[in-house]
This record gives sequence, structure tokens and C-alpha cells, in this order.
Amino acid sequence: MTERPGASVIIAGAGIVGASIAYHLAARGCRDVLVLERADAPASGSTGRSAGGVRHQFATAVNVRLSHYSIERLQAFTQEVGGYASLRQVGYLFVHTDPASWKRYQEQAKLQRSLGVPTELLSADEAGRLVPGMRLDDVLGASYCPWDGYCDPYGIATGYLARARSLGVRVRCEAPISAVHRVGGRVVGVETPDGTYGCETFVNACGAWAGPLGAMAGLDIPVRPFRRTIYVTDDFDGLPDGMPFSFDVASGFYVRKEGRALFFGLTNPHEPSSERLDVDWGWLDSVLEHGVRRFPMLGEAQLAHRRCWSGLYEVTPDHMPVLGRHPALPNYLDASGFSGHGVMHAPATGMLMAEEILDGRAHSIDIDELRVDRFDARALRVETNVF
Repeated sequence: MTERPGASVIIAGAGIVGASIAYHLAARGCRDVLVLERADAPASGSTGRSAGGVRHQFATAVNVRLSHYSIERLQAFTQEVGGYASLRQVGYLFVHTDPASWKRYQEQAKLQRSLGVPTELLSADEAGRLVPGMRLDDVLGASYCPWDGYCDPYGIATGYLARARSLGVRVRCEAPISAVHRVGGRVVGVETPDGTYGCETFVNACGAWAGPLGAMAGLDIPVRPFRRTIYVTDDFDGLPDGMPFSFDVASGFYVRKEGRALFFGLTNPHEPSSERLDVDWGWLDSVLEHGVRRFPMLGEAQLAHRRCWSGLYEVTPDHMPVLGRHPALPNYLDASGFSGHGVMHAPATGMLMAEEILDGRAHSIDIDELRVDRFDARALRVETNVF
């Protein structure tokens, strides 16, 4: 196998997380970085297929902190990095009809407020003023944060990569990793179809494929891919521009505006893990049933069949990411398993992985509860606010 010019740091994956790590390393002066991407273009996997949501409303403090830092960075993305995040802070609205769920979210709002997030608890009528025409007769209340919203994941990823390249980072596409080489308890290089690349540090940031890649290094990384379909309408004026990214918590149905159209979806809890990317048309009737029940005006919208698509969530058993050095392989780092939150947490992840590599340990945010050895414990702290 041909030896290719290696790097001090090799990052597997040129999606938004890998791109952020590359940029943050380069911005701190570590520019001998090589990003290897299996696809023929960056940000063409889960990043480019995301709904782009960003929110602070989580059940765990570490996720709130990751969001808080990341969304602040997205606000200043063009000035600090270049490119366009296209951040729209229209808010997230979680509508509750179940007493137990509503009680949990009220407690979570206290946590979020203690961390500096202005989460509001709304009455049914107040929620209805944000989304006119929404069914309210069974609504107990709603949680709302005006700092939440959505962004352009592709624009962020390509912005990070463009700046990283300008600082000396190399990016190679169509370079799937077929083997990870270990010597003496360390990763020493990776194999691709066009040759072997040596490295001092290896970062697994390849999203839905993180589990199989970890296995190449002899590691058990509990990340599995699950299909998620996003359905899109034609232009529709039945919901106002600037409406919040809205969730019916009981069903998990969500809807938001995209230009004059609507994005909407609902997780199929019965679908097994797979890498399927075809649109799940068989699930559409269930999605619409739940959606129209909460948002009756959707019954008047026309589906734009050719604009619908599917992407992959990278899911862990506790719906929390896997971050940091692996205890069995100290120059191997994980940055995956975000369970649908990789886009919104990419800025913080890039900063923290740069700290882990250059300073020996992430320190701006404590990530100890996100390290892979947590799965050795009998009890996991599960992030419940996932959809």
C-alpha cells in the first residue's frame, strides 16, 4: 500500500462536526491536520440532510451548556469564521398535553434558567398567539425559548472548512477509511483506497458510521444509524413567517417554516437501525394524522414530493454524544453519537476537541459524563428531550 503524506491529526468525516474540529485546531495553530471524507463532497451526509434546528431546551445541563456556547458562536459566525450560518432565532415551542411531561418540562425550565437561558412557560392561549390556528383545547401549557431556532448546516460546515483550508488544513474526499492501524496501544495511521496516511492523533467524527469505524480500531462505540424523513410542502401561507419551530410533545410531531414552505416530520419508533436514505412514504399517513390533529391548517397544504428527503441520526443508548479520548487508546478521540444534535453542538464540540488534543483535556465545558466509559456503568443519565 502506498504511503501518503500523513498529518499530526487525522479527522475522519468532513461533516459539520469534523469541519468544526479542523477549524478550531487550525485557529489555535495546529495546522498539520488532514480531514478524510468517504463521500465525494464535504457535508453531504447527515449535515446536508438536517432540519437545522438549534435549541437550548434540554433536560441535561451539559447539553444546555453545549447549546449555549454553540448558538452564541453561530450568531457571530460570519465575523469570526466567514461563510454564513443563516441563523434564524424564531424560538422553539414545545406544546404539552400530558401532565407528567408538562411537569418535567417545568422542572427543566428551572435548570435552563439557572444556566442563563430565558426559557418561558406559556399558557395555551399564549402558545396559540405564536402559532395561530393550532388546536388548544387539550393543551396544558408550553415551553418557549426565543434564543432557539434554526440555521444552515451546510453553510456552517463549508464555512468552517474554507477557513480551515486557508490556514493549511488538508481535506480529501472520496477517501473512505478501510482500516485503522495500531501499534503499541496507539493509532499510527489509517488505510484508504489511495494509500496509507500516518498520524499522531485520530478523531472519529464520521457521524452515523462512527460505530463501524471505531470497530476498525478494536473499540466498541455504541453509535447506530437511524433514518429520519423530512417532508416538505409547496408554498403555504396557512402558518405565519417567523413562527417558532413547533413540537407536539405527546406525539413528537414537529413543523417549521422554510421560506414560504413547511418542513415537518415525526420519528417512526418501530423502524430498525439502517443506512436507508429513501423517503419513508409508508410512514407519511401516521405523520399527517398526528400533525393535522395539532395543526389543523396542515390539511390544506400540498406536499412537494420531489423536495422531501431522508437523513441519518447517529444514536447512542442514552441519546448523548460520545466525546473525548478513549481510555483504551489514548490518541483516539470520539466526536459522534449526537442523536440528532450534531449541528447545534458542532461549534462547542470543535472547541472542546481542540482542547482535548492540544491541552490534554477539554476544560471550557466539563465533558466527563460524555466520555465513552460511561457505558460501563449500570445506569446512564438519559437525555429525554429528543425527537
